Amino acid sequence: MGRPDGRKLKNLDYEYPVAAHIMAKRSDAMNMTTLDIPLEPIHHYLNQKRKEGIRYSHLTVILAAVIRTISQYPALNRFVVNKRIYARNELAIGMVVLKGGRIDEAGTADKMKFKPESTIADVDKIINDYVEKNRSEDDVNGTDRVAKRLVSTPGLLRVGVSFMKWLDKHNWMPKSVVEISPFHCTMMFTNLASIKTDYVFHHAYDFGTVSLTLAVGKPRYVPMMHKGEVVMERCMPMGLVMDERIASGAYFALAFREFRKYLENPALLETPPEQIPVDEG
Repeated sequence: MGRPDGRKLKNLDYEYPVAAHIMAKRSDAMNMTTLDIPLEPIHHYLNQKRKEGIRYSHLTVILAAVIRTISQYPALNRFVVNKRIYARNELAIGMVVLKGGRIDEAGTADKMKFKPESTIADVDKIINDYVEKNRSEDDVNGTDRVAKRLVSTPGLLRVGVSFMKWLDKHNWMPKSVVEISPFHCTMMFTNLASIKTDYVFHHAYDFGTVSLTLAVGKPRYVPMMHKGEVVMERCMPMGLVMDERIASGAYFALAFREFRKYLENPALLETPPEQIPVDEG
C-alpha cells in the first residue's frame, strides 16, 4: 500500500535497505555534526538588500539556503518508515512559533511548504505569512486542535498516539492527519538564536518522517584559517542531526558544501535553480 506523502524507492544500492533493517529506528541512525557559518557574508548581503528597500532576516537566508540545497540534493528529502525508504512528495519545514512572539508564551508547531524552485523572495513571504498566522493568539492550527482533543479525555492520549504510530507504520495514516502533522516533514528547524540560546543537537523523532533536524544558536567566535593565519571569526553555529539511512556520508558532505556556498553568497538564491534533479534512488 502506498503512502500519501511519499513514493517507495526501488532502485537503491544494497547498503540502504540493509542499514534500514539494522537500524530499525530513526534514533538508532542519528548522525550529528556542527556547522559554523561565518556571519560576515550574510550581514553584508542583508545590509545591501536594506539599501534596496528589502528587509530579509537571518532566518530567511538560512531557510532559503536549506531549500535550495535540498532541491539540488534530493536524497536529503527521503524518509524511512517500517524499514522502507521513500522519496517525499513535498518539501516541508517544521518550526515552532511562540504565541505572541514572547519567550514566556506557549509555542505552537506547524510546517511550511516550499517548492524546490523557490527563490529567497518566495521563502521570505512564506516565512512571514507562517509566523504571522501562528503568532496570533486567536488562531489554532490543526496540530493544536488534534492535541487538545487527545488530552481532553482521560486515557485517549496514550491510546490515540499508539494507534497513530501503528497506522503510520503500516502506511494507513489518513492524508488529512499527515497534512497537519509537523512530525511528517523534510526538516524540523529551530532558531535558538532568536532567544539568545546556544545551539543544540535536536533529537530525532521515531514517530513521523523527519529525517533532518537543524538548530541554530546564538553567534560565537570560532578560530578560522585565513591566508596562513588563525583568526577568530564570528560565526552562527548550527547543530545538524541526520538519519544516516537516507544517504551516504559522501553525499551529505557534498550537500553541506553546497549549503555553505549559498550562505557565503546569498545572492545566488535570488534566482531559481537551473535544474532540479529527481530522486530515482
